[in-house]
Formats: sequence, C-alpha cells, structure tokens
Amino acid sequence: MPTPSAPVTPPLPYTPRYPIRTERLDLRPVTPDDLPAIHAYQRRPEVCRYLYWGPLDEAGSRASVAAKAARTTLREPGDLLQLAVVVRESGTLVGDVTFVWRSSEHRQGGIGYVFHPDHAGHGYATEASRALLKLGFEELHLHRVQAELDGRNTASARLLERLGMRREGHLRENEFLDGEWSDEVVYAMLAREWRARQDERARQR
Repeated sequence: MPTPSAPVTPPLPYTPRYPIRTERLDLRPVTPDDLPAIHAYQRRPEVCRYLYWGPLDEAGSRASVAAKAARTTLREPGDLLQLAVVVRESGTLVGDVTFVWRSSEHRQGGIGYVFHPDHAGHGYATEASRALLKLGFEELHLHRVQAELDGRNTASARLLERLGMRREGHLRENEFLDGEWSDEVVYAMLAREWRARQDERARQR
C-alpha cells in the first residue's frame, strides 16, 4: 500500500477486471438481460423507501438498466461503477452496487447498494460492499471512502457498521423526499482503518 507521503492512484481511465469475485459473489457489469431481475426490486416500495428514486415502472427500470450498463469505467471524478451482484453458485442476481470516484486530488470515493429483500439475511450486501471497499483502498489507493443514507434506514447503518465504517455526521432535515424532510447520515472509513481491519481478520484465521 502507498504511504500518505507517496500517494499512488491508477491512471484514468480505470476499468476493474470483471467479474470482481468474492467468496460467493460475482460483481459484473449490468446488461439489458438483467432488466427483469432488477425491475423485480426497483418496483417495490419497501426497497425505495429510503432512496432518492422509485418505485419504478418497467420503463423506468429499463432506463435505469441502460444507465447502469454504461457505468463500467472510471474516467474522471464523479464517474460511477454500477455493477450487478450475482450469486455464483445459482446465477441469481440479488442486487446492484455503486462505487463513485469522488476526488483524485483528495483520493476519495463512495459506495452504495440496493438489494432484493427476498435475498436478505445471507450477508450478500455486506460481502459485496466489502469488495467495493477493497477496490477503493487496495486497487485505487484511496484515502477515504464514504457512504450516505437516510437517517431512518437503520438496517443500512448496521451494514456499514459491520464493515467497520464510522458514523461521522448527522445532517438534520437535509433532504426533502416524498413530501417530508428527512435526515442524512454519513459513514466513512480511512485507508489505515481498512488496513488495520484486514490485519485483524488475517490474525483471526
């Protein structure tokens, strides 16, 4: 890993080697064939309750899938990777994840995720999100990775805490969604915290 005095980032554009493989999952580019699986959760009100969009009809999901399918390479700050999360053993698409390149100068990124509730309880969201943190810290050599969520989304907060991310801020009534003001909570992890957590995991094996 690079030291703070000698930061290294990959030359842009940067495209990961796909699929990004974890113990059970493949994170791969979205394709048009994924529309039925993605629409199956994008249309559900409980999935979109704490998000900035949705629920989506089929046309909305088709546009969403087309946009996600184009987001496979990081070229400049603000660019996204939006990847399907597939259970390798069954081939089932269970959700999608987002990685955003926020700043080259400050070496910052962000993560996000949406999963089908029918596949909750298996740790897929945690496993896929950990892969994004690994990408950010070990491949892109970022200094800080952040996630934002609706303050009412306690399940998402627990997920980020399982990853070892720290709650850094609580913005009161920061967003106006569905006719009401909602709070936004910020979680983040630093590169040194990621390294310490990986060292601890290695010692426990």
